Amino acid sequence: MDINTLFSLEGRTALVTGGSRGIGKMIVEGYLAAGCRKVYISARKVDQIEAAVAEFGDKVEGIPSDLSQVEGCEKLAHEIAQREEKLDILVNNAGAAWGEAWPNFPEKGWDRTMDLNVKGLFFLTQALHGTMKNAASFDRPAKIINIASIDGIKINPWQTYPYQASKAAVIHLTRRLAAELAPQNILVSGIAPGAFPSDMNKVARDHEEAVGKNIPFPRVGTTEDMAGTAIFLASRAGDYICGDTLACDGGVAYSSLPGNSIAP
Repeated sequence: MDINTLFSLEGRTALVTGGSRGIGKMIVEGYLAAGCRKVYISARKVDQIEAAVAEFGDKVEGIPSDLSQVEGCEKLAHEIAQREEKLDILVNNAGAAWGEAWPNFPEKGWDRTMDLNVKGLFFLTQALHGTMKNAASFDRPAKIINIASIDGIKINPWQTYPYQASKAAVIHLTRRLAAELAPQNILVSGIAPGAFPSDMNKVARDHEEAVGKNIPFPRVGTTEDMAGTAIFLASRAGDYICGDTLACDGGVAYSSLPGNSIAP
């Protein structure tokens, strides 16, 4: 057994949506370290893409995209197909959250969150199907990794209603897509992150020590934690994982005692 080959992504091509910052950027960093020949990233904001590309170098290419609309998903898939004959790895990471009190929660917050987190994930995967089939074989399956959240496994105290509902939907959709695509040598799995410091999770970012105290393994997540999980699923090491969503959260979802909260 060659441990270096087992976890290697040498020569593979990946797309990480929402890859310019936060969890997506952590995954990009890991994939480059694991040997990917090219990592494409997408985001809505051009300046964020340009900053990430400048940081990572010429193995990363950015494509501005609004994945909350089917047209945006199809456009991104077309851009990838123009550049690559095949795509080995798709990480559906782009996401949105909206928090507001229950009596006043707006329709636009609901639609924005569900459209990007669920609809966009589905239709981008659909649009990239042909390019991923070109990469897929029994000995080296293509990989789709959906980024959910532990908020889709257990509720949290915040009033982020569509975010929590959307991430539960992602976990179930991962199972259904896995059943559809596994016979085509495309393996679908997921990651449910816990408290990782980011612009989306400002609580973990700004109150790291306080949040860590309420996690069974008492700290917030690091770049290595997220990158390691994403590399495992994308590499040969993860070739027998199909339909499952792995909680990467220090034990919050499955090992917290009653009454524990990750709020500071």
